[in-house]
Amino acid sequence: MEYAFVTGATGLLGNNVVRALLKRNIKVKALVRSVEKARKQFGNLPVEFVEGDMLNVEAFAHALQGCDALFHTAAYFRDSYKGGKHWQKLYDTNVTGTERLLQAAYDAGIRRAVHTSSIAVLKGNRDQVIDETMSRSELEADDYYLSKILSEQKVQQFLAQHPDMFIAMVLPGWMFGPGDIGPTSSGQFLLDFVGQKLPGVLPGSFSVVDARDVAEHQIAAITRGRSGERYLAAGNHMDMKSIFQALSSVSGIKAPERKVPLFMLRIIALIYEGYYRITKKPVLISTSTVKLMEQEQGRTHFSHNKSSRELECKFRPVAETLTDTLDWYRNNNYTDA
Repeated sequence: MEYAFVTGATGLLGNNVVRALLKRNIKVKALVRSVEKARKQFGNLPVEFVEGDMLNVEAFAHALQGCDALFHTAAYFRDSYKGGKHWQKLYDTNVTGTERLLQAAYDAGIRRAVHTSSIAVLKGNRDQVIDETMSRSELEADDYYLSKILSEQKVQQFLAQHPDMFIAMVLPGWMFGPGDIGPTSSGQFLLDFVGQKLPGVLPGSFSVVDARDVAEHQIAAITRGRSGERYLAAGNHMDMKSIFQALSSVSGIKAPERKVPLFMLRIIALIYEGYYRITKKPVLISTSTVKLMEQEQGRTHFSHNKSSRELECKFRPVAETLTDTLDWYRNNNYTDA
């Protein structure tokens, strides 16, 4: 691998993939929607920016020429949980966009790729350790989850039609990390915590992972993984109380102790949805978010046996991840807390 094309390059995962590639002296073309934002993200790093959008793959397809690897990290996600309905954009970006990107990459001569999937495509029983074989039914998926399931199906269909193509799939958990310029939902959650805007301890549990570790999983997947295989990079299983305690420890800010019951969240979400319909502004808690919390309770503990065995990847301590993330936000004037 000498020249990689990275989609979603200014995003939390994408920017860390770019940095990990550059450290290995691999040249990078970065798909970005804003060159100005990309320059803010990467500074003077030797990255070639390609301005474009996954909704119009044909417009940037020519830039894939000369590359020998593809890292597809771009996806539509965050706004789909901030009120309203977003199915068409989810489908056009995550499903159709993936299909067209793979064809464009193949036509440009690329034969090795990593597709960023999601733990959303998996589901087990409550309190069960979930591995890569436990696929979620399309009937049990919300709109975002369904878009990720269908995008994986497009990857498998493409592989069946192009046996000389290598594509591995990496499935991240809830990512935190430096360079979260967006910010993502996790970054906003951290900022809301240090800004003391969270109403209390929310129900549910999560798999918390450093985006830098997911980036390492991606590079390991394309170099040591097997085509057509899923590799979990979900990280550390934690309930919300433990996440609050970890954030309190690294920030010095007292964590809220009051528990917020689900019925109260449902009421809050309905009020927020009404606000969204009137203003079209994103909201903190949507009905989709609450449904997801209910659905996924006890279903966020994932096995990394396969990734550890085949990719030899590890995860850094959560405290290190949260400290580095908060330091990045402070150094970049997102918060003075």
